[in-house]
Amino acid sequence: MLIRYGVSTGFASLGSVKNCMLASSAVFRRQQFLIRSLGGYSDHIEPRRMQDIRSMSGTAFEADAENVMREITPVLDPSKHKGQAGKIAVIGGCREYTGAPYFAAISALKIGADLSHVFCTKDAAPVIKSYSPELIVHPILEESYNISCLEDKERRRISSKILAEVDKWMERFDCLVVGPGLGRDPYLLECVSEIMKHARQSNVPIVIDGDGLFLVTNSIDLVSGYPLAVLTPNVNEYKRLVQKVLNCEVNDQDAPELLQSLAKQIGGVTILQKGKSDLISDGEIAKSVSIYGSPRRCGGQGDILSGSVAVFLSWARAKGKSTTSQMNPTVLGCIAGSALLRKAASLAFKDKKRSTLTTDIIECLGRSLEDICPAC
Repeated sequence: MLIRYGVSTGFASLGSVKNCMLASSAVFRRQQFLIRSLGGYSDHIEPRRMQDIRSMSGTAFEADAENVMREITPVLDPSKHKGQAGKIAVIGGCREYTGAPYFAAISALKIGADLSHVFCTKDAAPVIKSYSPELIVHPILEESYNISCLEDKERRRISSKILAEVDKWMERFDCLVVGPGLGRDPYLLECVSEIMKHARQSNVPIVIDGDGLFLVTNSIDLVSGYPLAVLTPNVNEYKRLVQKVLNCEVNDQDAPELLQSLAKQIGGVTILQKGKSDLISDGEIAKSVSIYGSPRRCGGQGDILSGSVAVFLSWARAKGKSTTSQMNPTVLGCIAGSALLRKAASLAFKDKKRSTLTTDIIECLGRSLEDICPAC
């Protein structure tokens, strides 16, 4: 049952949608009970009947993740030039958080993207540069403490300068990752909001994680109605989104229906709800990825996921109509990114056990993808 809050959020009423969801799931449960009461299922008609019932109730079906990866991962072609396998940009990294943007950006390279950029604050840049010479680091973002003594006119000038610098690169990118290590500084979030608006204008996909989700939850218009936006919330981030947009509590019993309703209400964005099984919906379909990963929950795995989804999403878009799948490229990117992270985490855990770190999982990304999609 969905429990409504008393506070209006300004969104259209979802009464009819929720009633439909509740009715369909209730009907499904009653049908199961009646069939059991009448002596069980017929071996001949049960699979088709149950599939039809689940389809009506919005239940998420397990994605064929390995086939998705095979279909959208490009072959290594010596005739191609630098950049054609993907150019990813991470918007994040501040004085406190330098690991997260590195994890997202280096994961994109390890999977097969050609170029990976990080747009971060000036304090974070030297640290992130020291992690790897492979990343292109832009020390252009500012936090409030650096400009607190400036007048409003000068602050606006700095904002415009930051935006102009990002705009010079925007059309080169195949996908943005917004949020890893971003922090919650008001001035920084204001600048990132403008960057996201410009990305939309340039039709650049945006994967949003971490503090980017904090920003979006409080400013849903940044992604509302943008089908190239992907949100990757964890348990708590998802609860806040549901409360903000649907004005209700999360109910695990109707998880796929609720997720599908949330994605549709935000205007067709794709949401990857992280959990024991990852649930993915663009408002039209719901898929799950349940491949076993690792019981080790070290911080940073969400950053790997955001970088992975960005690469696979860009590959799926590049494939376009040449794929046999009719699914949205954002959904395909989420399925592939989720499955690869889980396989890499499993591989790393076999070797490292309790001492498994995010860096160990990153080192297993290439091998995990190679097992499914051999380079040659």
